[in-house]
Amino acid sequence: MSHSNVAIFIPHKGCPHACSFCDQKSISGEQKQVTPLDVRLELREAFARPLDEKNTEIAFFGGSFTCIPRGEMEAFLKEAAPYVQGEKACGIRISTRPDGISEEVLGVLKRYGVRSIELGAQSMDDDVLRLNRRGHTAAQVEKASRLIKAYGFSLGLQMMAGLYGDRKESLYRTAERIIALQPDTVRIYPTVVIKGTYLDELRRKGLYSPLSLEHAVELCAPLFWQFEQNGIRVIRMGLHASQTLEQRRTGGAYHPAFRELCESFLKRQQLEEELRRFPIGSEVLVKVPVSELSKTIGQKKSNITWAEKMGYQLKVHPDKSLEKGEMKAELLHFFHT
Repeated sequence: MSHSNVAIFIPHKGCPHACSFCDQKSISGEQKQVTPLDVRLELREAFARPLDEKNTEIAFFGGSFTCIPRGEMEAFLKEAAPYVQGEKACGIRISTRPDGISEEVLGVLKRYGVRSIELGAQSMDDDVLRLNRRGHTAAQVEKASRLIKAYGFSLGLQMMAGLYGDRKESLYRTAERIIALQPDTVRIYPTVVIKGTYLDELRRKGLYSPLSLEHAVELCAPLFWQFEQNGIRVIRMGLHASQTLEQRRTGGAYHPAFRELCESFLKRQQLEEELRRFPIGSEVLVKVPVSELSKTIGQKKSNITWAEKMGYQLKVHPDKSLEKGEMKAELLHFFHT
């Protein structure tokens, strides 16, 4: 069985700032504050089902967990800790802000069985952080990341594409600085504009132009490739699907299968390299690993359609002998154009 989370969303809990993009109640789909009793009942229900205890983490998402008042934070952890101690879960995962990390806080988290800590870095450009009202600096991200690793936690970093004031150059510099920190995991979120946020206000005033879906894919697909090449797992691309999010979204790049779109875009680039070896008007057989068949074809056969526009007829077949990332192409037929 693969890794899984028993996710508990705690919207707005502990966060001292109202970032430009943030409306956690919409993002998490929650409309009420969560209590320790809620956590107890949710965990009881989740662990009543068969789970792979060696690969299941209890995850507190949606807020700045370490910024919650200490008594309340520990009350949440006390509900989760017995599942780790009883070996029903392999650990606890929390998400928080870079300025919510200290040696003292990390000591508390360690005692309760927290194993993984994700930081919402969002950008490593101080101007972008300031414009988006993040309330922390890139240096604080670096300091917190190093502390987390020094205490033996698994480090996850989250970044966003398309923030107010961000550019392609600063976005890719953010990725480079994140890679230098060597996190275990990364999440990449194209910015989605939610009704009532500061970004929505800027959009309505014509001061901010959200990313289109196509542009977001073009920007984020190379980021995905860059992290993977550096041995950093990308565990999420794009926000989770939510009816509330879809209702309150006023702009920005959102798609429930955003990762698949990015992976298909990378496969298109690989296909383009292969097709250059054949004259326009060729019918080409492309072989790929079984696991990469759908992303090579593309959503709604988008890569097949793209190839047709380029003047090629593509046939894509799975090949069990090929390794991840491999692709073999051969000429089937040449049609005069």
